[in-house]
Amino acid sequence: MGAVREINLINRELREMQNFFGEVVQIIPKFRLTSRRILPYGLKPHTRSVSWIVEQVIAQQAKYNRRTLGVNDVEIDLPDTCLHDCEVVKNSRKKYYVNIKITNVKVRPGKSDIAAVEKLYMQYKANPDYRLIYVVFGFSFSNITVSLDRSAVHVFSPQFLPVYVNPRNDKLQAHYRSARQVRSRSEFLNLLQKESRSIVLT
Repeated sequence: MGAVREINLINRELREMQNFFGEVVQIIPKFRLTSRRILPYGLKPHTRSVSWIVEQVIAQQAKYNRRTLGVNDVEIDLPDTCLHDCEVVKNSRKKYYVNIKITNVKVRPGKSDIAAVEKLYMQYKANPDYRLIYVVFGFSFSNITVSLDRSAVHVFSPQFLPVYVNPRNDKLQAHYRSARQVRSRSEFLNLLQKESRSIVLT
């Protein structure tokens, strides 16, 4: 696939997943994580205390409501080693590889680990049809209640991120809302190869 065609395809897929997961938020704009009887004093407002369960709620609600949302399936039973958390299947064949992230809208965002460089590089090099999509959900929570905001759903492709590899853990690191740097797949792979310090990518 030519570079321009692939870039246009990525942009289209990002828009489609923005709309799709925006609809998921409409279905579950607010929910309780447990009951007050179980956690009478609530949870401390740290993203790490709720991130995995909130990501599970989003993925499972997307799957449960797949027909209403107009897709064939949302595959969520994937190995922990996958770069993506779910696969949205449309028209029986078309797959979108989605990694779900959450961020607290009340906390100033910093850089986050995006993916292990070696896994990202190998997947992109081995499978020309693999295009990872990150969907970031802005959330807030009070006590035991999580609120999601459709206007805070943000999508991006790692291929369009500024490439900075953290030398301590060899992970691609960036702000979720980094300015886009549109590039081809080959340019992306070359940058990952150049910036990686602790491994040799071939």
